[in-house]
Amino acid sequence: MFVDVPGGRVYCRTVGHGAPGLPLLVLHGGPGVPHDYLEPLEALADERPVVFYDQLGCGLSDRPDDPALFTVSRFVAELDAVRRALKLSRLHLLGQSWGTMLAVDYLLEKGQAGVAGLVLSGPCLSARQFAADQREHLAQMPEDVRLAIAAAEATADFASPAYEAAVTAFYARHVCRLDPWPECLTRAIEKMGHPVYARMWGPSEFTVTGCLAGYDRTGDLGGLRLPALFTCGRFDEATPATTALYRSLLPGARLRVFEDASHEHHLERPGDYLETVAAFLRQAEAGPPGRP
Repeated sequence: MFVDVPGGRVYCRTVGHGAPGLPLLVLHGGPGVPHDYLEPLEALADERPVVFYDQLGCGLSDRPDDPALFTVSRFVAELDAVRRALKLSRLHLLGQSWGTMLAVDYLLEKGQAGVAGLVLSGPCLSARQFAADQREHLAQMPEDVRLAIAAAEATADFASPAYEAAVTAFYARHVCRLDPWPECLTRAIEKMGHPVYARMWGPSEFTVTGCLAGYDRTGDLGGLRLPALFTCGRFDEATPATTALYRSLLPGARLRVFEDASHEHHLERPGDYLETVAAFLRQAEAGPPGRP
C-alpha cells in the first residue's frame, strides 16, 4: 500500500497481520537505501506485525526531483504521517544506521507517547563521531585503498575506478563481511535513491559532505525515557566503543555487540540478532509504554 506524506507517497508493507504483539515499525538506513535489506526481520512477525516502508526518494516510493525534501525534519514528518495513517498508536521502533538518527529525532521532536521500545542498530547519533571512526578504520586499510580515497577527496573525483574499488574494499570489511552479499542487500542497493544519499550524507560512508554533517544528538539522549537496545558488530562502522558511549547516555539502555560481524550484523548473524531483538521487545512490551 501507499501512504501520502509531505512531498509525495511512500510504499508500506506489513508482515504478520493479526499477530498478537505490538507492531514493530522498521526505519531503514542510507539515507536512501530501501527496506529490502531488512527482510530478515520478517521472522519477528511470528509474535507481532512488522511494518516496513521505503522512505521518500528510494525503493518503490515516489522519487521527487526536489533536494529540499531531503531533510531530517521532513523525514520526521514523513514518519509521523506513516504512523498516523497505519493507526500505530502503540508500537516499537527499530532503526538501522540512518534510521537510528530518524528514530531519535522523531522521539525528541514528536514525543514518546505510545512507543514501548526502541532498537537502534548500527547507530549514528553523531555524524562527526561516525566520520572520525571511519577515518580510524581507513587507517587500518591497505595502502592502495588509502591512497585511492585520498586522491578522490583531493580532486573531488568520486567516479574513478580506483575510488570505487577502494570503497568496495572498505564496505567488505565494515559494512557487510559476507561474500557474496545477500540478495536482499544487493536488491536494496539496486533500488537505492542516490540523490537522497548524496544530498544528506555524501559520496561515501567516510566522506560526509551532506546536510547531516553537523548532526549530533548525543547531548539529547538523556531526554529519552523508554526501554532501548543498542546493537552493533565488532567490525561495525558504528564501533562498539562509540555505541557503548551512546548507551551510557540513555538511562537504562542495553547493548549487544555481535562478534564476527559489521554494520549489517542482522544479515551476518541473523539468528543471534533476531533472538536478541525478540527477547528485548517482549520484555519492553511487558513494561509501561513510553511516556510523552
